[in-house]
Amino acid sequence: MADLKRLVGMMQELDDQLVTCMRCGMCQAVCPLFAQTGREADVARGKLALLDGLTHEMLKDPLGVNERLNRCLLCGTCEANCPSGVKVLDIFLKARAIMTGYLGLPPAQKAIFRGLLANPKLFNTLLGIGAKFQGLFTKPVDDMLGSSCARFNSPLIGDRHFKRLAARPFHKIVAKLDEPRQQGGRKVAFFVGCVLDKVFPEVAEAALVALKRNGVAVFLPENQACCGIPAISGGDVKTFEKLIAQNLEVFAGGDFDHLLTACATCTSTIRKVWKSMARKPELAEAVARLADKTMDVSQYLVDVVGVKPAALKAGAPSVTYHDPCHLKNSLGITAQPRTVIAAAGYALKEMTDAGTCCGCGGSFNLKHYELSKTIGGRKADNVVASGAGLVATSCPACMLQLTDMLSQKGAKIPVKHVLQLYASGA
Repeated sequence: MADLKRLVGMMQELDDQLVTCMRCGMCQAVCPLFAQTGREADVARGKLALLDGLTHEMLKDPLGVNERLNRCLLCGTCEANCPSGVKVLDIFLKARAIMTGYLGLPPAQKAIFRGLLANPKLFNTLLGIGAKFQGLFTKPVDDMLGSSCARFNSPLIGDRHFKRLAARPFHKIVAKLDEPRQQGGRKVAFFVGCVLDKVFPEVAEAALVALKRNGVAVFLPENQACCGIPAISGGDVKTFEKLIAQNLEVFAGGDFDHLLTACATCTSTIRKVWKSMARKPELAEAVARLADKTMDVSQYLVDVVGVKPAALKAGAPSVTYHDPCHLKNSLGITAQPRTVIAAAGYALKEMTDAGTCCGCGGSFNLKHYELSKTIGGRKADNVVASGAGLVATSCPACMLQLTDMLSQKGAKIPVKHVLQLYASGA
């Protein structure tokens, strides 16, 4: 009964939010998916029209409705450019939760979300085993980019060029920290996130170096869980709320001014999605308190610490920057990562359409890889055309996509996080 009441409540919220859409079609001009397919069903306006009659459509063709809702990158470009201020991402996430509540989770997603993601220790153990044996199934492609491909034909991996799991995840390198705050000094908590922990631990290490350089103490609790975006993107509110509760518990004992992440998606999820999609009243106060403290590390370094551009380093390659959707569209953060690049002594060479989506979109990349690859290929072409010696970004998912696309094109352009540049200049 509680779940039914929740579904009815979300449907009422949808009805209230949908009336703000004027069907002007502005989203057509900016949607990266519509640019490739030209299908009205793939753009926000088409999906919002579908949701206008969700109850009827849900009964008539629930699988069709679900498929249309999931053909979306959740990049937020439509919302950022909507003249009516329609909360498109909020609407789509609620709609996906409604459909999952109605249809139930597919068995594979249920096993991944509730069996693994919701159990961080088991998740860490299994991926640790996977890291040890991944060489049996993968082979290197490009040493400069650190890309690999499947050793054998695999329907799941296809022709992707991917980053292998790190030999040592970040939680094995730095299990926990609780540094003393200097007299009158700053102290932050650091949320690692799944992809940094298991694929790019060097980025998490760079974040700690950057903070230490500026005299900022760090609280890093162990047993951190996923931010929950894979679960809520799949409509699984139950797992999403469980992950939130786990993270609230591990950060509850810390004394810190801000919660920082080096993952654009984690930042956006904790700051905005937690507040809009966590439905349990007992979580609301703690969620709001932590969400309001959450910042991207680059934003913190520039806006709070006051990091400034430095003199150019002799012989350093020029850098082009890709704006992650979840920073640019969801949080309006574009200048701060560029300032961090300048503070590291690198010259910035802007690429064409730096702020357009790279095509990853999390689960979208898994379900619609050919579309993801087409969008990402255009981004990779822009990186190459910029003439820069390396490309930087602020999101590990974007790093994976850029690595894949550049590796497949044979472009020898390293992909870095801006914090790596700031911490080591490499």
